[in-house]
Amino acid sequence: MADWKKQYEKWQQFSGLETAIAEELEAMRGEDQHLEDSFYKTLEFGTGGMRGEIGPGTNRMNIYMIRKAAQGLADYMKEAGEEAVKRGVVIAYDNRRMSHQFAVEAACTLGANGIKTYVFKELRPTPQLSFAVRHLNTFTGAMITASHNPPEYNGFKAYGEDGAQMIPEDADRLIEKVNAVENELTVATADAGEMEKNGLLEWVLEELDDAYAEKLQQVVIDRDLIQREGASLQIVFTPLHGTAKVPMERGLREAGFPNVHTVPEQAEPDTEFSTVKSPNPEEAGAFEYAMKLGADKNADLLIATDPDADRIGLVVRDKEGAFTVLSGNQTGALLLDYLLTKKKELGTLPENGIVIKTIVTSELGRAVAEAFDLPTLDVLTGFKFIGEKIREYETSGEHTFLFGYEESYGYLIESFARDKDAIQPGLLAAEMTAYYKSRGMTLYDGLQELYEKYGYYLEDLASFTFKGKEGAEKIQRIMNVFRDQVLQGTLPEGTAYVEDYQRRTRTFTDGRPDEKIELPVSNVLKLFLDDGSWYCLRPSGTEPKIKCYFGVKGSSHDEAHARLEEVKKAVLEQLESI
Repeated sequence: MADWKKQYEKWQQFSGLETAIAEELEAMRGEDQHLEDSFYKTLEFGTGGMRGEIGPGTNRMNIYMIRKAAQGLADYMKEAGEEAVKRGVVIAYDNRRMSHQFAVEAACTLGANGIKTYVFKELRPTPQLSFAVRHLNTFTGAMITASHNPPEYNGFKAYGEDGAQMIPEDADRLIEKVNAVENELTVATADAGEMEKNGLLEWVLEELDDAYAEKLQQVVIDRDLIQREGASLQIVFTPLHGTAKVPMERGLREAGFPNVHTVPEQAEPDTEFSTVKSPNPEEAGAFEYAMKLGADKNADLLIATDPDADRIGLVVRDKEGAFTVLSGNQTGALLLDYLLTKKKELGTLPENGIVIKTIVTSELGRAVAEAFDLPTLDVLTGFKFIGEKIREYETSGEHTFLFGYEESYGYLIESFARDKDAIQPGLLAAEMTAYYKSRGMTLYDGLQELYEKYGYYLEDLASFTFKGKEGAEKIQRIMNVFRDQVLQGTLPEGTAYVEDYQRRTRTFTDGRPDEKIELPVSNVLKLFLDDGSWYCLRPSGTEPKIKCYFGVKGSSHDEAHARLEEVKKAVLEQLESI
């Protein structure tokens, strides 16, 4: 009997199975392909947690897999000692299907282990969970979210005591504990009511809202500028049915921007994200409603956040007055340039400052930082690696963190949160818009100014989804084919060197010896071409996708665009032939 069938039968025959899950399993009877995909493996708990489609089975998000994750977290904390257990856990959740129920199930599992849990009374963003870990001094935190995934997904993200996603060695210990939970169906849970009575469950909200809102104002750099220009700014904001409405509206208002117009059709939480194809500010379609309202209000800036408010997208007006969606790289470069320019002007730019970005993020940010004599550090994709470095520099004093970002619309300015935070850049983007407006310019004009100064950096991303077991095998086959080119010396003409983060090796084509890459192991390949162009292949750790990133630089937009298309064409033709 196939292993997936054994798992399926274990669930089907379990007498205590939740009624709704039992009914779903019964409806799936005879659908072997569907059943195999639901049971052929256990949903992987990775360095940031786990994420998957909601449904019955070991390869799906459901109360049993949540309990397994929470039991693993409890065992991890108990191994850490009595103090860790006493400090407890804080849990937040977004607007997705079953998010509140999953949060309570996790809390009840922790309660059965004698661990105190703070749970938000209402949905709140990921960055506020990150902040809450620090503010409440809990030992860990958990966020129930699937970020910007489709409605059928949910997830469980684990956080360390510094409010960042766990560093690899801590995450490995947690993963080991989660994997050691033998039977997800029999994990013990406590009663929520009883936990409240004996102090093991505490509902939180108002105090954390106030404390986070107060810290947010640290993001503001030039209050005099906002006092002069803030009231003239028209801002349209959409939380895309997610968690950002309360903190973003309050943050902008308290910073000095009274004219914030929230898209009414998308203001309230909605598990189905009924007004958008995808609740992702990386996609222009997410701004459809915001653009309509923006035209009506003659808006200077449009802001969209993803469901758990750790990503932000901006739309600005071009030279013809039409709305233009900025890429994550463009937004990051603009925010960084404004932050460094203003801090230098006001005398608050530290000499030992540092900028941190991921390996797939544009090199334009590095060029901006170099103009201010500041270093830029590259880390692996995943904001946890930026959080790890913030903690390291905080301890050593070697550098002062100034700005961290990734091309996928994630930014952090002030380190009171340790995960990417859409609310922080929302405030800075408004201030930055006021700055350019005071100069008679739009943010689009500001971007062109950057390009003229530093060169035309252009980037793109191609993403391919391959679902299920066959999809996972195809993604690995693609990576193997590209890796074999390095090992066999058959790289495409014009390749200068290759960085293989799985082998942690930089391989040159001119005969120089290999160099070691001082970053953690990751299944990523980045290839650099002779003219400075690059492309990178990276399987997603949270979705059934393989992502191909591209970056070029030209002396004009047309030159850069032509080169970008050339590099993309060559790589994608090879990928599609595999």
